Amino acid sequence: MSTTASGPARRAEADLEALPLAPPAATGLREVVRRRYLLGMLVRNTIKSRYQGTVLGWLWSYLQPAIRFAMFYFLFQVMIGRGSGMENFAIHLFAGMVIVHFFTETFNGGTQSLVQNRSLITKLPVPREMFPVARMLVAAWHTVPMLIILVVPCVLLGWRPDLVGMAAALLGFTLAAALGLALGLLFSVGNVFMRDVGKIAQTLTQFVTFSVPMMYPFTLVDDRFGDPWSGYYLLNPMAEAVLLIQRGFWTGTTSDPEVTAAVHLPDQLFARGLTMTAISIVLLVLAQRVFSRLEARVPERL
Repeated sequence: MSTTASGPARRAEADLEALPLAPPAATGLREVVRRRYLLGMLVRNTIKSRYQGTVLGWLWSYLQPAIRFAMFYFLFQVMIGRGSGMENFAIHLFAGMVIVHFFTETFNGGTQSLVQNRSLITKLPVPREMFPVARMLVAAWHTVPMLIILVVPCVLLGWRPDLVGMAAALLGFTLAAALGLALGLLFSVGNVFMRDVGKIAQTLTQFVTFSVPMMYPFTLVDDRFGDPWSGYYLLNPMAEAVLLIQRGFWTGTTSDPEVTAAVHLPDQLFARGLTMTAISIVLLVLAQRVFSRLEARVPERL
């Protein structure tokens, strides 16, 4: 969080810093939920700081993804005809981009959250898990406009929500949220002790874009490498999350959704998604325990 913010952002930060000191707060994600009012203030302050000084303000969160989708549609669908082998390839691409954006912003934002909020951490007796959680909620807030931009062309192409598809999309977001928050907790406390951890997180998220079936279909991986390598590829939880959201939105825009899902999506999609989500939740619990062991040393290192 910037300490040079002005206007509403500065007033919001001043309100947080003006809260009376109290004995050391209990820690843990449950305590973060209990203090949801303070969590809401932190989320609002972070969002205001991002658009501080702009004329359009939060409208940029709609304008930027809309322009991005238009560019991808023109490039992949019109110019180079990538969609000739797959229906509505631009939807395939943008659906993956939505969930990748949510994950990377949760991961990177969570990693930097303790360092960027050092002034609050040293003054307020709050559970420090609140800062990575707040960055996940900010990422979710910025993902909503992207979802709206995704849904509009889907509806125009004949997509209608179905129970299985919505369950797939929800499972994909749950998987990305649990994994992103777990990594955000681990890397945020590591970044306090060694700033190189933040650079490592940024480097890792760059690989995410190319390691998921977003700019290329899963069938390309399966055809090029076959078993068992395509199976190893599916061990990437973000690849699974992308496939789940594509099942929720992209397949419904094609002329025969059932055939599209059978051809372009792997078998056992839900079973693998549920397994990876469970593993991510276990990782989140372990990450929170590691965070709790190290957080007492965070103020002195900041």
